[in-house]
Amino acid sequence: METVTEQVLVALAVLVGAAAQRVTGLGFALVAAPLLALVAGPVVGVSLSNALAVLLALLVLVRTWRDVWWRRAVLLVACSVVGVLAGSAVTRSAPEGALRIVMGGLVLVAVALVASRRPLPLVSGRGGAVVGGVASGFMNVTAGVGGPALAVHATADRWAPATFVATAQVYFLGVNTASLLTKGLPELPVGQWLTYTAALGVGVALGHLAGRHFPPGALRPAVLALAVAGGVITLLRGIAQALT
Repeated sequence: METVTEQVLVALAVLVGAAAQRVTGLGFALVAAPLLALVAGPVVGVSLSNALAVLLALLVLVRTWRDVWWRRAVLLVACSVVGVLAGSAVTRSAPEGALRIVMGGLVLVAVALVASRRPLPLVSGRGGAVVGGVASGFMNVTAGVGGPALAVHATADRWAPATFVATAQVYFLGVNTASLLTKGLPELPVGQWLTYTAALGVGVALGHLAGRHFPPGALRPAVLALAVAGGVITLLRGIAQALT
């Protein structure tokens, strides 16, 4: 991270994303990952997003673990490993400009998946968990946005909101840990780690309070708008970098 302003913007994105994820079950990566990639580069940015997502999942699980659908969570995590391994091969071999294009494009695809809300028979049931897990693992390790594929599967199976919020955290814990095992933790000053961890904690607390007064869908438009902005900027920057 180069400037204090950039670090503050990232901390704010982490806070907002954490609050959204506490209320809706996902949203952290959609909001934070594009900005992290813009500031720190696609490799370090996505790895940082993965690491923070692990911490966030643990924080949210403290209050939601009773609603976890454990069998489905384990199946999804196991299938995501296939996608993680494939995505890791891409991130190791592709140039930075191409990675930005891939990340920006996947973020926009992820937003479209979340916004559609239409049940897709292809991703329902145990077979759908396999498809969703593999797709989510690939998107998570390359772009940091594994949640939307999970959301599409949950919509097809008509999960209850509480089940989705809780089960998603177990999944994020597993898939982001797998992603980090293939890439390692990003090297950042201790002060930045502390700042972003504190932003996570504040975001979860605010999200818990907001959840008492707003339905899960209330934050969706703002989360998607921020994600679209970040995805478009990342995509355009990648195209410009690839052309130079």
